[in-house]
Amino acid sequence: MRRVEVLVPTVPAVVLGSTQAAPRGSAHIEVVRRRSGGGAVLVAPDEPLWVDVDLPTGDPLWSDDVGASFGWLGRAWASAIGGGVAHEGPFEPGRWGSTVCFAGRGPGEVFVDDAKVVGLAQRRTRAGARFQCAVLSRWDPGPLIDVVVPAAERSTARADLAGVARGVDLDGLLDRFLEVLARL
Repeated sequence: MRRVEVLVPTVPAVVLGSTQAAPRGSAHIEVVRRRSGGGAVLVAPDEPLWVDVDLPTGDPLWSDDVGASFGWLGRAWASAIGGGVAHEGPFEPGRWGSTVCFAGRGPGEVFVDDAKVVGLAQRRTRAGARFQCAVLSRWDPGPLIDVVVPAAERSTARADLAGVARGVDLDGLLDRFLEVLARL
């Protein structure tokens, strides 16, 4: 059975992907790890909208192809946002995508005016997949850069990452997303 869960962080934290090396950390922000892959994401009680979608293996939307399995989800978010486009190609990390989630282009991730607004990650078991969705209402890569990018590269990272993502209006977005999912 499909399941949707909205998660709300209680404190600001940098959430690392499962394969990322742990940074030295910061006295100002907690660093935690998720079990799915991808780059780091900065979370706080009001940012981003974090939605997990569980999909069992027998569901009609299920795909054994890990990359292709994001397609339906990205199209659902794009429809709910209105004007968004889901990335249909393979993972394109660019220089920073393996370090910072919103810097790369992954299958199904949603872009508005060529800036990422929805980042996706996935964890699979024999029973199904958990898709982790992060939807930005604003983009400020500075605090994330300060934790996950070596000091010598931070100036370059700030310049490179300034326009890779942007926020969308979250007002009513979750309800629209749930309506789209109900039709699938």
